[in-house]
Amino acid sequence: MPRASALNLTRWLHLAVLVAGLAYAAFAHAEVQLGQLRLSAGEESTRAELQLDAAPGDYRLFSLANPDRLVLDLPGAALAEGFRPPAPNGRVIGVRTGSPEAGKLRIVFDLAGAVRPRTRVEGSGRASRLVLEMFRDEAAMAANTAPAAAPAANAAASSSTAAPAPVSGARELLIAIDAGHGGRDPGAIGGGGTYEKTVTLKVARELAAEIDRHPGMRALLIRDGDVFIPLGDRYQKARDAQADLFISIHADAAQSRQANGASVFVLSTRGASSEAARFLADRENNADLVGGVSLEDKDRSLAAVLLDLSQSATMRVSDEAANHVLDELRSVGKTHKPQVERANFWVLRSPDVPSMLVETGFITNAADERKLNDAGFRRRLAEVVARGVGDYFGSQPPPGTWFAANPSRGSRQHVVARGETLGLIAARHGISLSQLRNANDKRDDVVRVGERLRIPAAPE
Repeated sequence: MPRASALNLTRWLHLAVLVAGLAYAAFAHAEVQLGQLRLSAGEESTRAELQLDAAPGDYRLFSLANPDRLVLDLPGAALAEGFRPPAPNGRVIGVRTGSPEAGKLRIVFDLAGAVRPRTRVEGSGRASRLVLEMFRDEAAMAANTAPAAAPAANAAASSSTAAPAPVSGARELLIAIDAGHGGRDPGAIGGGGTYEKTVTLKVARELAAEIDRHPGMRALLIRDGDVFIPLGDRYQKARDAQADLFISIHADAAQSRQANGASVFVLSTRGASSEAARFLADRENNADLVGGVSLEDKDRSLAAVLLDLSQSATMRVSDEAANHVLDELRSVGKTHKPQVERANFWVLRSPDVPSMLVETGFITNAADERKLNDAGFRRRLAEVVARGVGDYFGSQPPPGTWFAANPSRGSRQHVVARGETLGLIAARHGISLSQLRNANDKRDDVVRVGERLRIPAAPE
């Protein structure tokens, strides 16, 4: 072979090796692109659908607690240009993405409660989809109502913003949150076309997230999607889960479009009497009616006394907790009435679960409708309701709970309403008048409407 031809062949071979090496390197570093992530909520589960441009390789899925999260690791994957995380939906209250190491995409689903996940891959090539279904974990939810065991092994992996784990033997309080209406029942409709069922679900999810961030409390969403649930089933779900408090979220409607502001309702005496009569009539069909006591084998008179005692205690707790929530609601705007109101709402009729109904505003009022459609306002609304709930349990801690084990959990606030006195406020929070004076450097008992008072921890 001539020398020139040999040199050309050598150069060609070198070039071929170089091109092959570059092609291999490009293939080795090729990334699966995540173009879109969709969330949808159904009656049984929340579904996450990841749109990929190639079939995913070996992926890893694991759960974290305190707070509840689901973590999906995708080796050899990256976010496509313009990717945006989806808005909260169903059990998912937030989605975060990151890269814990080179060449690995991590997706974190912040959850409103524990879930049982199930995954599958659908499609192929550029139409590949990774489907993640998240089912409510009933066993974990029931465990939240029992005395807490030792912290989970993965608790150390929780983020620094997670709520502290309960101390040994101190259970968390379960707060049932019910988004009013849903499914075929849209509720009230605002002038701008806002459905009450949509607003209540968004507020309920925000409130569940706030409750879950609070030490010593966990949330249970009664309605976690656009589904219809009969009124009687709503508080029954809270009773079945042995909830410590039931909060129903609504957005009021009124004939006058001038009516505005939030309200808090508890059950009227008339409603309690009606429900007591129904429970007594149906007691043979209810094995466990009042705080774990069966009325089935009781004399009718004794059953009536037991039910009356249970309802009286429940209504007292409902009233006190509702006052704490109303106090806090004043910090985000005008309330419709200066006091807790009473009405015969069906969802408040549980004889053994303290209950309140929070009207977040009048959806028929243009200003209230605008605020309820604002994510920032809904977040503030959820924060103050959760703070009111925490303040109540901080002042009246149930035995065996985190609140009872942590009596000095910091100061609270009370916003003075019309007609309130310093003595009345002290009595409501279970402290002495002198304690309240000292905490606020007061030399007299004069208070002003709208004044914020520091509430010291109740004595042990």
